Amino acid sequence: MPKSPTIDHAVIRELARLLEETGLTEIAIEQNGVSVRVARHTGSNAARAHTTELPITDPSVAATAPPLDLARHPGVVASPMVGTAYRRPKPDAPPYVDVGSEVKAGETLLIIEAMKTMNQIPAPRSGTVIQILIEDGHPVEYGQPLMIIE
Repeated sequence: MPKSPTIDHAVIRELARLLEETGLTEIAIEQNGVSVRVARHTGSNAARAHTTELPITDPSVAATAPPLDLARHPGVVASPMVGTAYRRPKPDAPPYVDVGSEVKAGETLLIIEAMKTMNQIPAPRSGTVIQILIEDGHPVEYGQPLMIIE
């Protein structure tokens, strides 16, 4: 029976700390054959950290925890184009929205720069932003889930 990779709990604590400091909703790393993902989920307007550890070399474990298909979530906001996503209008400005923000249909959620043009991405519906799935200043693909609004 192969030996299971050990999990460094200090790494998990450090990732959770980074989530708090940066406001990210999810962060993942792979180290020594172990994948660690730490995600923030909201419930009752209170954020809590949730961790999942899956050895990469054990497909039977990964098969028992199928990933959520965010593209099928009824409140998904998908990218209408390929480009670079920005959560704020200027580098020194606050983000348009954060997890927990109440939004109205048509309100700007973020901007996507495509071919040197800044495109405002509006909320397709009113509700509460429960998850932000992109990082500020990172590239996005057409159809990629950007946020979840409930």
